[in-house]
Amino acid sequence: MANQPAFKVRLGLITATVWDNEGFYSVDLSRSYRDKEGNWQNTTTFSHADLLNIAKCAERAEIWISRKTNAS
Repeated sequence: MANQPAFKVRLGLITATVWDNEGFYSVDLSRSYRDKEGNWQNTTTFSHADLLNIAKCAERAEIWISRKTNAS
């Protein structure tokens, strides 16, 4: 069974996924899109229109991580 993310936040097509690596948190940012066949894919390449949602997702991930690390 694959590891599950500790936290995930999505705004529009942008997703921030937080991983807990034994108390060290890392964050993946990705954008969902449909390919020519209509299948959902993810990319780590972003357009200008994505930047505000990237910033908001990153901020929410940072707040979640801060709460987790300050609670211990």
